[in-house]
This record gives sequence, C-alpha cells and structure tokens, in this order.
Amino acid sequence: MTRLSGFGDDRASGPGDDPMAALALQLADAVDGLATLWSVAAQRARLRLSPHQLRALRILQAAPGLNLTALAESMEIGMPTASRLCDRLEAAGLLERVLHPQKRREVQLNLTGHGRQVLDEVAARRSRALATVFAAMGTGDRDALSRGLQGFLAAQDGVTRDSARPEA
Repeated sequence: MTRLSGFGDDRASGPGDDPMAALALQLADAVDGLATLWSVAAQRARLRLSPHQLRALRILQAAPGLNLTALAESMEIGMPTASRLCDRLEAAGLLERVLHPQKRREVQLNLTGHGRQVLDEVAARRSRALATVFAAMGTGDRDALSRGLQGFLAAQDGVTRDSARPEA
C-alpha cells in the first residue's frame, strides 16, 4: 500500500507489503534526488540549456553528422519541434548545419567547438556534484552503492535482452 499525499510520502507500509515494491519506491526517491542534483548542476553552467537542448547536444556528440530526421527519431519528437530546437542551438553557436558530402539534399548536424565546451562544462559540474554527495557518504555505503548499481545494470541488461527476444 502506498500513500500519495506528498513528496517523499509514497513509501510502502504494512507488514505484508511486497519488498520489491518498497525497494522500487526507495529507488524512485533516489532517482528524483539524482535528477534534481543533475538538473541543478547543469543549470549552473555559464550557458543555461533546457534538458531537451542538452539531450540533443549529447545525441549529436555521440553520433556526429545525424540529419534532422534521425535526431527527431532519436529524441522521439516531431520534425517541426526538432527543427526549432536546432534553430535555437545553431543561433547559440552550439550546432552547425552542413551539407552532406555525398547527398546534396541532406544536411548534417554537428556540434561546434563551443557546443563541445558547453557539454564538457555540464559534465564536469555534474561529476563534481556527484563527488560531493559521495564524499558525504561512508565508505561502506559507497561500496554497497557501487555493488548495487553493478547488479542493477546487469539485471537490467538481462531483462532488456529477454524482452527483445521474439516469443516462441
């Protein structure tokens, strides 16, 4: 049973409650805290970008030269939204549009040097924010968190692989 009366008040209660559900709620609270820390660290960068803008830049950092359609699909947004997003990033000097060398009608999207610097700054601020929290934790808690995250990622990978298999 959960109580949804306010922030942080959705913990499982009662002796018969599912321990997995209680753990899921505990993790959800931790993720909320991490998301806040992540967002605040990004907003303290010299150039403030929306989470949507940061996500677009990170996608282009990982896959330089994407076209607008591929970016829109990666972000699961419509073409007009992706186009306006790129217009803003280009106006801020973070993104450049260049003609594809072999396909005359296709435009590639690439980060500028300034765009890479902004992403580096955001990543550094986020890392420092996390390091500050980790420093406040005890060694045993940090070790347990590290082991728990490794286990979580391994289990998530297994679940993802299993769900991708066609049913017999």
